[in-house]
Amino acid sequence: MAKSARKINATTQRFTEIQDIVDDVVILSGGSACLVIEVTATNFALLSAEEQDSKIYSYAALLNSLSFPIQILIRSKKLDISSYLKLLDNESKKTQNQMLAEQIRLYRDFVQELVKVNTVLDKKFYISIPFSFLEKGAGAAATTVNKKSFDASSIAQTAKSALHSKAESLHSQLSRLNLRARTLEKEELVKLFYEIYNDNIIETGQAGDNINAPVVKSRENV
Repeated sequence: MAKSARKINATTQRFTEIQDIVDDVVILSGGSACLVIEVTATNFALLSAEEQDSKIYSYAALLNSLSFPIQILIRSKKLDISSYLKLLDNESKKTQNQMLAEQIRLYRDFVQELVKVNTVLDKKFYISIPFSFLEKGAGAAATTVNKKSFDASSIAQTAKSALHSKAESLHSQLSRLNLRARTLEKEELVKLFYEIYNDNIIETGQAGDNINAPVVKSRENV
């Protein structure tokens, strides 16, 4: 009876693979790791035919140059423009020019009606580069598998050199595509994962840089 009445403490947090973040390296369960690169977008449709062909050939060259796997993630998030509408309201009230104030109010109403009809999405593009404990060799891999727990900082040091070498090669290829790319640091990674796991409740300033805090807060118990 006492056993059946025991409180269940299993949380969604236990089902995430993220164990820790050291500098720019994400430590995953099982001794693996990854590095995340954020890449800017380009409007392919607005390019000329020659520019489009150049992009296609450069992208093909990027894929052919890879000697390691990558994961491409496109994240679409509905934009909340309530703060922007509030800003327009404040500007219309502050201005002394009545004609300008009226134009701002008309513009505000236009934007508000526009987002009611059309969903405004913010798209972000990421490339994840993985590191497997198998890359450390058979002996080191066997040690990692046999350990019930592992040292995150030790894995980070081992993975960092391999991941940075891969990232440098990828950055070089992305620059040929005229795409700006940057490797995400710890604070940016924490914010990214927090927003992914708490997409429905995310608010500005909620995500901190404390990785020891729960990443998942939308569901406490499962």
